[in-house]
Amino acid sequence: MDDGRAWVVWNGSIGMVDTAALGRVAQAGAGRIAWLAEPYEVVGPFSLDALEREGRVVFGACEVMSAAIWRETQEALRRQGQQRRRDQARRMARFALGDDGGAERESLGLAREGALTARDINSAFRRRAKSAHPDAGGDHDAYIRLTEARDALLARAAS
Repeated sequence: MDDGRAWVVWNGSIGMVDTAALGRVAQAGAGRIAWLAEPYEVVGPFSLDALEREGRVVFGACEVMSAAIWRETQEALRRQGQQRRRDQARRMARFALGDDGGAERESLGLAREGALTARDINSAFRRRAKSAHPDAGGDHDAYIRLTEARDALLARAAS
């Protein structure tokens, strides 16, 4: 379904802004859910009723909003996104300086010492991600940190 409207898609974690139309729409209980059209069809499902009523919905790292809301909030959203990216760059620099990965092991619930395989790391990540993911009621920033911990440990395990 294309409703003819261009919705603004903002991903502050990578600093990306674009427009997209609605893709698939389905009835779910008392409301409607939707996904964006290609190339953003992975953004969804979200409440189409909430999007139309409030002019914006948050979906993971993305926000989908009307052009009017984007114009009103873009400065603040861009600043927040820049701060998140700076924080991530600092964390990555810490890894480059030889941090032993203790904090990452701890966040995934792994032993502080000992060899790790990619399988160990991914299994620990999946266990924690079940409750940490925003779609499961978790916090977006905490989920990002969990993902970063997994990625850092996987990079170490591969080297």
